[in-house]
Amino acid sequence: MAPPYEDCILFLLSKAYQKAHGKFKKRLQPYGLTPPQSLVILALHEGEGVSAGELARRLTLDYATLSGLLDRLAEAGWIVKEIADDDRRTLRISLTDKAREAAGELIRARDGANDEIMDCLRPEERLLLKRMLRDLQA
Repeated sequence: MAPPYEDCILFLLSKAYQKAHGKFKKRLQPYGLTPPQSLVILALHEGEGVSAGELARRLTLDYATLSGLLDRLAEAGWIVKEIADDDRRTLRISLTDKAREAAGELIRARDGANDEIMDCLRPEERLLLKRMLRDLQA
């Protein structure tokens, strides 16, 4: 008989997260980035010059969490934070050349980790898993 925690969704999600996070983290080591930092860079790669608030909404992060990520990315030379011309209370976030040049490699690292994690699933199972995870977030 399996221990009761092995049927607990919280336990199962936690173990899946640990595995996925570890694989992604390993692929990011050459860049000195964490998975959340790389996701910020990739979100900006899709559209730069956005406000910190808009970036937080895109990534579904609270502002306090995003603020720390942005500070570390700016210190490491990955992003630039500038005061918006139209509203001095707003920060506009842009990538540096360093980040723009690395974006393709970061996308490959993310996609490679995704593929490695999902490799054990059939295509229809992959779609179902994504749908169920999105439903759990709602």
